[in-house]
Amino acid sequence: MKILEDKILAEGQAVNADILKVDGFINHQVDPKLMQAIGQEFADHFKDQGITKVATIESSGIAPALTTAQALGVPLLILKKQPSKVLNTDLYQTEVSSFTKGTSYELTLSQKFISEKDHVLIIDDFLANGEAATGAIRLLRLAHATVAGLGIVIEKTFQPGHEKLAGQGIEVYALARIARMEKDYIEFLR
Repeated sequence: MKILEDKILAEGQAVNADILKVDGFINHQVDPKLMQAIGQEFADHFKDQGITKVATIESSGIAPALTTAQALGVPLLILKKQPSKVLNTDLYQTEVSSFTKGTSYELTLSQKFISEKDHVLIIDDFLANGEAATGAIRLLRLAHATVAGLGIVIEKTFQPGHEKLAGQGIEVYALARIARMEKDYIEFLR
């Protein structure tokens, strides 16, 4: 997606070979026009998959997931990183390791919002090692829902996430695919 790649080159910052900061337009301050275009692109790509819900893990995936859900005309499920005081019964839960933070968390989804009839599109901001997406897939499969695909805003193709998920039969569609990074340098896969 050229508009996204251009924005990454203009405003993103490659901190090193693994970390890309996009906090000025994706995950701290959000560019709503860009998010609307991203949501429409995902909706167009997955429109024939019979999607009944879009899901994302809180919090950086919420903006692109919401615009995707809006474009598809379906509800958005936000998978919580820990149960709240009011959301503590009838839950599906699984443990996920975070590449970015170097920690683990308990991913949670209320049983009342998901069923075996649902075809769910997962949307996330980044794909690196695939741990977050794998956790989301595990959670949806606990509910016997169908995973319709995975939409990724930015994929680091030099890390193993794509292969791990494709090996599970998951369609992965990424809008910006980074082939290589180093400090202050980003190269897209063409």
